Amino acid sequence: MQKLTRQDLYDILYGCTILGTGGGGKLEQGLSLVDRALGAGNEFILADLNEIPDDALIACPYYCGSISPITPEQEAKYAALPHIDEEPALRAFRILEEYEGKKFYGAISTELGGSNTAVAFYVAAMMGIYIIDADPAGRSVPELQHSTFFINNLQITPMAVANEFGDTIIVKDVVDDFRAEALVRAMAVASKNHVGVADHLTTARKLKKAVIPGAISYALKIGRAYRQAKEDNKDLAAELAKAGSGYVIFRGIVRDLKWQDKDGFTIGDTFIEGDREFEGSDYRIWFKNENIISWKNGKIDVTVPDLICIVSDDTKQPVTNPNFEPGLRVSVIGLPAPKEWRTSEGLKVFGPKHFGYDIEYVPIEKKF
Repeated sequence: MQKLTRQDLYDILYGCTILGTGGGGKLEQGLSLVDRALGAGNEFILADLNEIPDDALIACPYYCGSISPITPEQEAKYAALPHIDEEPALRAFRILEEYEGKKFYGAISTELGGSNTAVAFYVAAMMGIYIIDADPAGRSVPELQHSTFFINNLQITPMAVANEFGDTIIVKDVVDDFRAEALVRAMAVASKNHVGVADHLTTARKLKKAVIPGAISYALKIGRAYRQAKEDNKDLAAELAKAGSGYVIFRGIVRDLKWQDKDGFTIGDTFIEGDREFEGSDYRIWFKNENIISWKNGKIDVTVPDLICIVSDDTKQPVTNPNFEPGLRVSVIGLPAPKEWRTSEGLKVFGPKHFGYDIEYVPIEKKF
């Protein structure tokens, strides 16, 4: 067991934002959740999978919805509804525990992202339980079935869903994770594109066979490398690539950004004009909440499940979708996906073909 300091927590969330590949929620919201829990006198205790009793109950709290900004028209649509004080993800977690009738031992993040990882941390701290040093994605992902839970046949139900207005539901049974995605996404669309969820309630015995171990520790490593590079005024992208055994795959200036909110997802393209060693080249990244596929000079470059991460060379901050401004100088980093995603089952669920592209996945290390 490891008690996490404020610096540890900040490093983890910065690392998660980088590994979030453009998604995973707003870092500022994640840092705020951590600060609130610390301010209330709560502790964050990280537990290795091997330290957890086999019969311990663990569940996964997170937020689901679009990452697009809310328009004034959308705000007006919900203005007459009441608002609860409790974080919806915490409420969903409490409701799931009440439904089960047993005390939960820990919370595991649903993905690595600046906000969604912090949600699991916040829930664990507020409930006085452990944070599990593992993750079912090893990055951020757009859909519920994009999970090692799914490829390892860990049941998603029962699941609880809550929104900021006080609406709550328990989903006792569901056909499959694709159906769960559709149901939860529909509630998010009806809830200002934002709902709290708690699912994948299971024992540690089953969990250990269905997740990526050490994922939080990996995010901590990336976050520390990020902070150290900034403090030492080193090449930020190069240091992050080194820490993640990856590559600096492009550098340039954002030329254009096109996106739309569609069916509860933020979908679009980022266009980058090369500079420095990439002068004369251009880069395009297609995202569905997260960065999914990239093209260099019109040819496929990096695809899921490998990670396409972007940092601003101007602000020295990781950049999330769709928060780009034309003229922003950026570096693009490619990192290898966790081995769990490179299996045939992993690629079937989270390879480029899932997103409608007739492309064969080629591991990033075979390209650079």
